[in-house]
Amino acid sequence: MLSAEDWQAVALSLQVAMAAVIVSFPLGLGLAWLLARKRFPGKFAVETIVALPLVLPPVVTGYLLLVLFGGNGWIGHWLRRWLGVEIIFTWKAAALASAVMAFPLMVRSIRSAIEMVDPRLEQAARTLGAGPLDAFFTITLPLARRGVVAGCVLAFARSIGEFGATIMIAGNIPGDTRTIPLAIYSELDSPGGAERSTGLVVASIAIAVLAMVVSEALNRGRDSRKIAANRSSNA
Repeated sequence: MLSAEDWQAVALSLQVAMAAVIVSFPLGLGLAWLLARKRFPGKFAVETIVALPLVLPPVVTGYLLLVLFGGNGWIGHWLRRWLGVEIIFTWKAAALASAVMAFPLMVRSIRSAIEMVDPRLEQAARTLGAGPLDAFFTITLPLARRGVVAGCVLAFARSIGEFGATIMIAGNIPGDTRTIPLAIYSELDSPGGAERSTGLVVASIAIAVLAMVVSEALNRGRDSRKIAANRSSNA
C-alpha cells in the first residue's frame, strides 16, 4: 500500500518525467536527424558531448547543472534577472536533471530509427517539389515513428529513476522535489524505512517494466519492418 506521501512522490515523478521528455524532444529530434544525415566538422565532438551523461557520474552532471543554473550561474542569473524564473530547488530543476540524463538515450534511439529510413525516399520527395521540412515530416518522421516513440519511452523511464543529478540541483524537499528515488532514499535512511519503502519500490519497478515492454515492442516492430523491406528489395 502507498501512503499519501508515496502517491505524491509517484505523481511528482510522472510530472517530472513527462516534462523532461516534452522539453528535450524537439532538440533531441533535431540533433538525431543532424547526426544521422549530415557530415560536418566537429561531429565527433557533438556525439561525445551528447553521450557524456551516460558515462559521467550523475553527481558530476548535477554539479555542472548547479553551476550553470544556480542563482549566480551563467544561465540561472540571466533567467532570474530577465524572466524572474527560479530553477534551483524546484520541480523544474528535477525535470531539467532528468532531461539531461535521459537525453542520450532519446537521441540514440531516434538517430537509429532515422538511419533506417532510405535517404532515396527523401530525395524522391525533394525532386517532386517537397522542401526539406516537408520531406522530413511527410517521409522521414512517419517511417521512423516507432524509433521516435521508443526513444521518448526510454527517456521517460530513465527520468523516473533519476537520482544523483536530481538531488544535487533540486534537493530532497517533500512535496516539491521528492521523486520516487528520493522518497525511497529518505525512507531507507530512517528506522523501519525498508518496510515502508516497499510500495514505492514496487511502483518504480512496475513503471520501468511497462516502459521497457512498450519500447521493446516498438523496436521489434521496427526491426521486422526493416527485414521485410530488405526481402522485398532483394526480390
